[in-house]
Amino acid sequence: MKLRLGWTCLLLLSLATASWSHEADQEDAEEAQVEDSEEAETEAKDTVDDASISFQVTYKTPVPTGDVFFTETFDDGSFDGWQLSQMKKEDADDDIAKYDGKWEVESLKENSVAGDMGLVLKSRAKHHAIAAMLQKPFVFNEKPLVVQYEVNFQDGIDCGGAYMKLLSASDDLDLEKFQDRTPYTIMFGPDKCGEDYKLHFIFRHKNPMNGDYEEKHAKRPDVDLKKFYTDKKTHLYTLVLSPDNSYEIFVDQSSVSKGNLLADMIPPINPPKEIDDSSDVKPEDWDERQKIPDPEAVKPEDWDEDAPAKIEDPDAIKPQGWLDDEPEYISDPNAEKPEDWDEEMDGEWEAPQIPNPACETAPGCGLWTIPMINNPQYKGKWKAPLIENPNYQGTWRPRKIPNPDYFEDLHPFRMSPFNAVGLELWSMTSDIYFDNFIICSDKEVADRWASDSWGLKKLVASANEPGVFSQLTTAAEERPWLWVVYILTVALPVALMVLFCWPKKSDDVGAYKKMDTPQRDVQGEEEEEE
Repeated sequence: MKLRLGWTCLLLLSLATASWSHEADQEDAEEAQVEDSEEAETEAKDTVDDASISFQVTYKTPVPTGDVFFTETFDDGSFDGWQLSQMKKEDADDDIAKYDGKWEVESLKENSVAGDMGLVLKSRAKHHAIAAMLQKPFVFNEKPLVVQYEVNFQDGIDCGGAYMKLLSASDDLDLEKFQDRTPYTIMFGPDKCGEDYKLHFIFRHKNPMNGDYEEKHAKRPDVDLKKFYTDKKTHLYTLVLSPDNSYEIFVDQSSVSKGNLLADMIPPINPPKEIDDSSDVKPEDWDERQKIPDPEAVKPEDWDEDAPAKIEDPDAIKPQGWLDDEPEYISDPNAEKPEDWDEEMDGEWEAPQIPNPACETAPGCGLWTIPMINNPQYKGKWKAPLIENPNYQGTWRPRKIPNPDYFEDLHPFRMSPFNAVGLELWSMTSDIYFDNFIICSDKEVADRWASDSWGLKKLVASANEPGVFSQLTTAAEERPWLWVVYILTVALPVALMVLFCWPKKSDDVGAYKKMDTPQRDVQGEEEEEE
């Protein structure tokens, strides 16, 4: 038996050692991953300050490796090439209608990379609008569209957006007049108000019959987006739109939504071929009742429809000591009429009512009434049971007729060309950070661009992450019940080790005296047999 306990103890110690080794290996792996990433970046070097434990890398402004339509890094410290709107927002109060929200070019508040700058929305509760022209217009033909940029909600986000608009190309496009009514081709990016976390992909589809434009919204992503708005980290948003009408949305280079323009947009691209005939009228004798009262059913003779639902309890007895002559409430004898009480204006003064002290020790005061109970004879109004309607014709629907507005657009990818990018936003939170815009036709170009920009931010943020113990403590502060989980997680293995591994004195040893007859060494024999 002791041998088995010994093996059990050894197993528990081995498991504990393996667990501690696994944690150490994870820490080593993380350090190795950081080191590998540093070696991969030819321009990167790490500097770890023992006092602040901050991680820094050298930074070089990314350069696109392929054909692009637009790039912007703001690393020159200005937003030259961008135009601030001089317009007022329509249908808004005059004091907030003007697009006078402030923009600045700054580095990140946390996990910044030296030399890396971004465009920052600085004002709360104001309208902001800024736009820039593309290097060349994007025309939807045989090449995909790739749109990518970074956003960091540095102070979280209460209510506001961080989406971008691709402004439709036109001869009269004036960026100084950029506003909410300016025609756009695509709107893409994060938006949040209350607990509704959105990631927009909207495009304006042109009706080929009348030329009207209608907004089409992509279905909502299937993943929880909340952390992207609350963790105060820089996140990378990418939209890939292909000539075969497929689309895919990425956050931090992980797919969060994909679909097809012909199947996954709301409202649909193409209207229905047939519609209800508005002139069709339901016939008067159309019977939509699936069940009807049984015409042959007869009310039972003993059915009393006049019986009340409640009756007085015949077994109720007034409690002994009930004070019939004492009111439940009396006027407060200590109350005094206020000195400024004006009976002509306020009426006759009456002392406030208080519970009657005489009733505190009695079962009750005032007029005693017999309590009511459910009437066992109550059945209510009699109704005939329902049966299947032999004349049931189903739910009536108007007949279908050809839709006069029907059209079929099998190539919704061929959207209106665009030649500018704009940010037209309202936010209740300031310090929203934008950076590293790129518009191209090759996702590999966008990925390489991200590795030279967002990838470094991610590397620095990962290196500055708090340790496991700090993360567990922070989580428990937000969710106190986690302390119970932590205690059980630690206490259970310790209790098991104490239970199985703590040495015990054998009760048999003290049972023998010197004068007793020598006993066989049963334990040794058992161990030899094992």
